[in-house]
Amino acid sequence: MKNEYHGLKAFYILWSTQSLSQLGSAITSFALTLWLYEKTGSALSTAALTICTYAPYVVMSIFAGAISDRFDKKRTMLTCDALAALTTVLVYVLYRTDALSMWHLYAINAFSGLMNTVQQPASEVAYTQVVPKEYYQRTSGLQSLSRSLISIGNPLIASALYGIAGLNIVIAVDLVSFGIAFLALLCFIRLPEIPRESEKKAGILELAKEGVGFLRKTPLVLHVILFMSGVNLIASAFDAVLPALVIPRCGNGTLGVVTACSGIAMVLGSLIASVMPKPKDRVRAIYLTMLFSLGTENFLLAFSQKTIVWCVGQVLGWILVPVMSANQNVIMRNSIPVALQGRVYACRNTLQFFTIPIGLAWGGFMVDHVCEPLMAASQSPWPARLFGSGKGSGAALMMFLLGIAGVALCLASGKRLRQYQYTED
Repeated sequence: MKNEYHGLKAFYILWSTQSLSQLGSAITSFALTLWLYEKTGSALSTAALTICTYAPYVVMSIFAGAISDRFDKKRTMLTCDALAALTTVLVYVLYRTDALSMWHLYAINAFSGLMNTVQQPASEVAYTQVVPKEYYQRTSGLQSLSRSLISIGNPLIASALYGIAGLNIVIAVDLVSFGIAFLALLCFIRLPEIPRESEKKAGILELAKEGVGFLRKTPLVLHVILFMSGVNLIASAFDAVLPALVIPRCGNGTLGVVTACSGIAMVLGSLIASVMPKPKDRVRAIYLTMLFSLGTENFLLAFSQKTIVWCVGQVLGWILVPVMSANQNVIMRNSIPVALQGRVYACRNTLQFFTIPIGLAWGGFMVDHVCEPLMAASQSPWPARLFGSGKGSGAALMMFLLGIAGVALCLASGKRLRQYQYTED
């Protein structure tokens, strides 16, 4: 145990402090959403905050990864974190001078999203550098655990702090968490040097092409990413459909309970991923966990109108997601040379996550303009027996369609992924 701690000491310092900083940023983001909704009363204006943050991540990731690979990872992380912290200070100054407005937040969120786009691939490589190979699965589980705890805790903490003292205390907590993470990375983390002779002569576009080229030459990694892109399409459509299913039938409070169950399941799943033995076939573990998730949750929510069943569905749908994520991380870290990881991870971000906004729009459109009108106009009794009646029945129908799509995706992708061989040293 002592040797294990010594081998993972740098990881524990980096993971704990960076997670603390991410929690501070998430608290500020949620509090700004509350502030903006108070000012505008518009759900669309608050949703646009997320869009502004997410757009640079999808559009610029390929180039950001090339930038990350060209420069020192630690300096890249420190620079991006410092610039992101300056935007938080700017928000505070504008807020204190009563000059803060909606467009300020949109511009600041877009800039922060751009910094995160550059910082994230550098961070992924940094974790690879400080973690011995035999601990990849365990540390990936711990990273999933921290993300899960942040997703559960940040709305509660942000709401409490914002209710007590407004944005002042929220921003103060964010800056303190940033300071701890910045000093820990600066003073206590030493990253091994990565040879970059060829990268010094290459331009950003050339490096970006190398990331895409590596994926084309490594079909296993590419097809795992594309499979997860399809999963994200269905999962994001699910996120758009869930409120339309729950709120008309049980209200906002129940939606909060049902949503919280997914976070709790992610925490449990992260603990499982951290302690479970190495699977015999990591590729098989990826598509089977997603087959279980997509093939249970959507159908349980589609065919039931009981809160307890919805909660069980959420737990079943999300508990194995960290297991999937841990196995994907191990495959990528073992398959991609460290010198290429920044640009390849950035390509992964673009390919794997661009379907999320598409899924959100698709899910909402299908419920509002296809499924709800279809259920309302139906003269046959059997759809009501399956999906209920009234508002929310169309969302239940869409859940059923998502379940079918998820099962079909996993079966088709599983058949294709089985043809690739993956081995570990």
